[in-house]
Amino acid sequence: MTPRRRKVPWGLRLAPYLFLLPNMAIFAVFTIYPAINGVNISLYESPNGRVFRWVGLGNYESILTSSEFWQVARQTVTYAVAYVLISLVLATFVAVLVNQQRRGQAFFRASLFVPVLVSPVVVGLVFGWILQRQGGLLNEFLALFGVDPVPWLVDGTWAMVSIILVGVWTQLGFYMLILLAGLQAIDPTLYEAAGMDGATGWQQFWGITLPLLKPSALVVLILGTIHGFQAFDFIWTLTGGGPVGATTLIVQYIYENGFISPIRYGTAAAGGVILFFVVFTLTIINWALSRGKDDE
Repeated sequence: MTPRRRKVPWGLRLAPYLFLLPNMAIFAVFTIYPAINGVNISLYESPNGRVFRWVGLGNYESILTSSEFWQVARQTVTYAVAYVLISLVLATFVAVLVNQQRRGQAFFRASLFVPVLVSPVVVGLVFGWILQRQGGLLNEFLALFGVDPVPWLVDGTWAMVSIILVGVWTQLGFYMLILLAGLQAIDPTLYEAAGMDGATGWQQFWGITLPLLKPSALVVLILGTIHGFQAFDFIWTLTGGGPVGATTLIVQYIYENGFISPIRYGTAAAGGVILFFVVFTLTIINWALSRGKDDE
């Protein structure tokens, strides 16, 4: 005889949602509403935030036909792709090394996570000093080996390389922890069985570690893509978008349109909407490709 299900009082069913209500209300007021209002503002133009003039899709047309925007877009894609790939490879390598540590694992995890806790503004200021062409700590170190000063922040190519490496440094510990959690969830008996079958460490890595690490790697890929396209704070204090706009990314482009004269609120809002749809589309594609491979 099937036991009779006890009816849960409606008050108990409602309780979890009441606990979520304050957080959801804050999220709606400070995230959902501004996002929706941003779409609305993108259909207007205003030089002062008080008087708005309807332009419809004119802001989007202006952005998409602007050579400045496409230059910024190319630089953003270059930064994001390099940032994601380097972060994913390095975080995987570091996570494997830390996972193999039998002593001091907590120390290494904490040490690698420290850069994540440092303010991005401070990161930009500190690396601005380290990467100075004359008197910078890195160039002074390279001079000990007879290397000429490298124009880290005054040459467009080197400046892009610099912000990519600094960006990787700031989030490497965070991605490493995600992948480390994935590694520690793998059943160690799989490695024992593979070792008994004569598989080398490299074969175990390719045949066991990487396939079972895919869910964690997908999380890193998605978060890295979002971080890459939204990079701004440490770049602003490190290079200011220079030299000659060589490190200006899409968020700085939006910021300059919205807060630096001549102010164009509608153009800034339209840029934000475009950025949202680009990041959202890439996230869905990454998720769909991962699901497709898992279903095969």
